Amino acid sequence: MKTLDGIGVSDVQAVYEGPEGDLWELIMGEQIHIGGFRSSMELAVRADIGAGQSGVDLCCCNGAGSRFLVHFREVASMTGVDVTEKVVECGRQRCEDEGVADRVRLIVADACATGLPDGEADFVWGEDAWCYVVDKPGLIAEAVRLVKPGGTIAFTDWIEGEAGLSDEEAGRFLGFMKFANVEDLAGYRTLLEENGCEVEVAEDTGLFSPYVDLYSEMVDKQLTYDALKIFGFDLDLMTAVAGEMAALNEYARDGKVAQGRFIARKK
Repeated sequence: MKTLDGIGVSDVQAVYEGPEGDLWELIMGEQIHIGGFRSSMELAVRADIGAGQSGVDLCCCNGAGSRFLVHFREVASMTGVDVTEKVVECGRQRCEDEGVADRVRLIVADACATGLPDGEADFVWGEDAWCYVVDKPGLIAEAVRLVKPGGTIAFTDWIEGEAGLSDEEAGRFLGFMKFANVEDLAGYRTLLEENGCEVEVAEDTGLFSPYVDLYSEMVDKQLTYDALKIFGFDLDLMTAVAGEMAALNEYARDGKVAQGRFIARKK
């Protein structure tokens, strides 16, 4: 696991309370994860998540994952958990607007200590957000605590790719993204197994590089004005962000950063 000292929950909250969070939603949509709808559907189908089930979405951001599941997988109820009050409030309004507030509850809490009851959920869900959590062993332990025996842990996340990051590259990547650390496929597999799960899927989706290329092209070719508006029309700041995105593109193309997909069952 690559790590960077000095990054904590307040840094993540600052991202999603400020312009960086608005930029991610501009280029990725409400589903702020690589692959959007298609990625969500593949994860849900392969994890056998569907009608009548109840789930918990850890690090739910604006609750788009929960809304997807009740709209398109007929999940009976979802509880979304996020530490940033702004995105939770936004998500609650979107649930009202989409007519699913009776099936989706969003709460402000620590994903490693949610306060939710033991063993009641059929599944725990996450999409490209657990990379922001400092205590990944605690996060996996909490996810497993929340599900019933036989329940499912299904998530995607940004991970270190098979090619690996140098220490210098890791420092740049983690600093830009405000990640205190980044796991890899083997690391998440080990954490799931140590917490009493049987891992069914632990794989690189292969989506990271083409989608990061897409996001960069969208800002460069279509959304430049919109992105500049988010940053107060500060060209220097926008240029700096573009430089970090270019580095991220390079790491992705070289297989140093990837999106992992994980499905595990609690024994």
